[in-house]
Amino acid sequence: MPKLVFIRHGQSEWNLENLFTGWVDVNLSEQGEQEAKAAGRKLKEAGIEFDQAYTSVLTRAIKTLHFALEESGQLWVPEMKSWRLNERHYGALQGKNKAAAAEKYGDEQVHIWRRSYDVLPPLLSADDEGSAANDRRYADLDPHAIPGGENLKVTLERVIPFWEDHIAPDLLAGKNVIVAAHGNSLRALTKYIEQISDEDIMDVEMATGQPVVYTLDEKLNIVGKEKL
Repeated sequence: MPKLVFIRHGQSEWNLENLFTGWVDVNLSEQGEQEAKAAGRKLKEAGIEFDQAYTSVLTRAIKTLHFALEESGQLWVPEMKSWRLNERHYGALQGKNKAAAAEKYGDEQVHIWRRSYDVLPPLLSADDEGSAANDRRYADLDPHAIPGGENLKVTLERVIPFWEDHIAPDLLAGKNVIVAAHGNSLRALTKYIEQISDEDIMDVEMATGQPVVYTLDEKLNIVGKEKL
């Protein structure tokens, strides 16, 4: 039976500084690198061998994948990067300190923006200098596909086509797949494959650098789940 492994990237520099990150491309912190390497060692100890790897187009996730594969002796595994696996876009909150935002807008409002399933954050305009529309890695996208902000519902809607077109076919073919991505893109996939309700997904957390291993049957039903 195929295995599917999710790894949220290790701690990033902006995680460390308590900043909203979203689509901003920041690096792993030193701790984040160690978390990613430790994840790879756990995968090696578990004896999990991969046939295909997927990640986002953001450095912190890409490096996490590479560190994990290298530590498990599988850096050669074919990989594909996609913007559809990016972190949730935090709109105009990106780059702002979370504590400072709570002081400005109130703890309750910031909590709603961070945790609500379908409430959007303040949006970032396409002509803002921080817009992803100015980033070369998204140059081939329809400009309308580049978000000004997302909630988990919108994140799920952009992640699922990638699941249907790439990840699910691999699993149906019996391949073992690793996905190194972000807290919210992985929460969206978790919601989908575990059929978690809109309310209950709010309580689901993805720990940095901790592999989550699913064992699936021929119809992609979950027959086993463990955290390494």
